[in-house]
Amino acid sequence: MIGYTSLGTNNLKQSAAFYDALLADLNARRIMEFDDFIVWGTGTDSPSFSIHIPFDGRPASIGNGVMVALSANSRAQVDAVYRKAISLGAADEGKPGQRAENGFYAAYFRDPDGNKLNLHHMG
Repeated sequence: MIGYTSLGTNNLKQSAAFYDALLADLNARRIMEFDDFIVWGTGTDSPSFSIHIPFDGRPASIGNGVMVALSANSRAQVDAVYRKAISLGAADEGKPGQRAENGFYAAYFRDPDGNKLNLHHMG
């Protein structure tokens, strides 16, 4: 289904430091790196996440309605990674909590470039 997601950045070094620290808590590591983009993943058969300097040379911008959802293995991991994101400079977009009766537990934040992310656990 999903192979990878990409978000734009205007500061690859700053964004890389943010995601290195954040994604390590989700057992992801850098699996590919070039001058204009970096990819993190948990394995070659799993979806991956990347940040890019825009190919067209124009500034990266956030998309209205665009969000990347990251899967956690427990509610406790949602809470911990959300706290870590905030400590790394992310902006709060919704503290961890139950969002639906079907067990959807989630938190929302924006990375240093303003991209919106969700961290969630089902169950």
